[in-house]
Amino acid sequence: MGERAGASFSRVTVNGGKPIVIGVREKVEVYATFRMTTTLKYSSAPMVFPYRGRLDSGDELWTSVISSDCKVANKAKGICDFENWLYIASRHVCFGNEAVGTWKTAARLHLPGGAQDTDDQKLPSQVKRATRVTVNASPEPARKGRTITVTGRVTRANWDTHTYQAYADRTVSLQFKAAGSSSYRTVKKVKSTKTGALKTTVKATASGTWRWTYYGNAMSGAKSSPGDHVAVR
Repeated sequence: MGERAGASFSRVTVNGGKPIVIGVREKVEVYATFRMTTTLKYSSAPMVFPYRGRLDSGDELWTSVISSDCKVANKAKGICDFENWLYIASRHVCFGNEAVGTWKTAARLHLPGGAQDTDDQKLPSQVKRATRVTVNASPEPARKGRTITVTGRVTRANWDTHTYQAYADRTVSLQFKAAGSSSYRTVKKVKSTKTGALKTTVKATASGTWRWTYYGNAMSGAKSSPGDHVAVR
């Protein structure tokens, strides 16, 4: 299609090659870059976006888009570099849990008179449901050598109901960052219950911050809880 219309696209990147992780309320911003070559006049800036099914007649995963002006790479040949900011709202009427998985990437140019050139870029994009993780470590403060109980919950976005629901049977890492340290280390791994609950105990050895981290899978994004600091005395 692109060759017949006289436009071609290259150097396409979407979200830095990372999965597109979407929650239930907020709009997700997806940054994309590409190069377009054409000597034709066009009616609006070009764009790239995820799609499924048939080119120009399938599902498209975007709610709105902002495009940069042309950054000229070669004026005589009509070569321009562009940036796109795609916005995806999970509350969009056509958006549900079936959207999870692999999408293809298209590039489109609108031409005068209502014509358009849409090309498949042979670039897959992974779309995932967002997860949330909470944490609570107690008692605070804790006595050295005694037991600290760490609880939490892991939930996952349901795009059909626009809520976060329990994510059962997930392996989640309990991590600790000692006071004065800049990094977390994994202490143990725990599986969530059917309600998404997490619970374990550890010995109080030093002051520091506890958190849960879920590393995601093919359909769900990775997420760490906020940290909960416990002073050990």
